[in-house]
Amino acid sequence: CAKKMLKNKVGALLIVDKNKKLVGYIAQKEILWAIVKKSKNLGGIKAIDISARKLTTIPPKLTIKEAMKRMKKYKRLPVVQKGELVGLLSAKDILNFNPYFYPEFEEMTKIREESEKLKRLKKVGYKTSQGYCEECGNYGAIYSSEGRSICGECRAE
Repeated sequence: CAKKMLKNKVGALLIVDKNKKLVGYIAQKEILWAIVKKSKNLGGIKAIDISARKLTTIPPKLTIKEAMKRMKKYKRLPVVQKGELVGLLSAKDILNFNPYFYPEFEEMTKIREESEKLKRLKKVGYKTSQGYCEECGNYGAIYSSEGRSICGECRAE
């Protein structure tokens, strides 16, 4: 399992039987536990023996909002329909979805975009802080430009 996880650059694997029924879940922490508690040689340990077996799953028709509520305890949730594994939802998947289809998440998109702008500006050496724009009066990230503190929108004009 550890080799497959490294090869595919994933942090967890789902274990299914021949009928595609989910029977276990193994993540990096289970492998570390096995190395420390069981044996330094993972070759003799079966994945099912160290995997989590009591799994929280979600149906495919669950809304993103409901999935996010359930993800407070888990990094990933297996998606199961009629007892058969059909997918795996991760926090990264939720962050990468297109929020324009879901108006209730529009604010989250704006926050993410502003955060990414700040990261890019810090990389090129711009000094940013929080405060009120001297041009429009909006509160948020401000930049020092020609001795004045202005927001990104006013700076772009």
